[in-house]
Amino acid sequence: MNNIMTLFIVLPILAFVLLALNFLLAPKNAYEAKASAYECGFLAIEGQTRSTFQIHFYIVAMLFLVFDLEILLLFPLAVTLYQVSTYGFVIGLIFFFVLTIGFILEIGSGAISLTNTHE
Repeated sequence: MNNIMTLFIVLPILAFVLLALNFLLAPKNAYEAKASAYECGFLAIEGQTRSTFQIHFYIVAMLFLVFDLEILLLFPLAVTLYQVSTYGFVIGLIFFFVLTIGFILEIGSGAISLTNTHE
C-alpha cells in the first residue's frame, strides 16, 4: 500500500472510527454553565445588549497569529537547511533576530502579561 492510498482510504476510516469511539464513550453530563454561550470571559448582564470589550483579547490574538506565522515561515528553512548552505542559515538567523527584538518590545510594552493589568 503506497502513501496516497493511505492518505485517501486509511486516514478517513481512522478518523470516523475515532469520532465514533468519542461519541460512544464520552460522558454526557451537560449542565447549565457548560451549555451556555461563552462571551469573552465576561458574565452576561441581564437586559444589557452591549458590554465593554477589552482590547487585550485582540492584541493577544494578533500576537498569536504573528508567532504562528513565524513557525510557518521557518518550516521550509528547517526542511532544506542542508541545501541552502550558509547563506540560508544567515537569513534564518536574521529572521530570528528580528523576531526576538519584536518579542522583547512586546514584553516591554506590556502587551504580553500574565496578570490582568489592562483594566
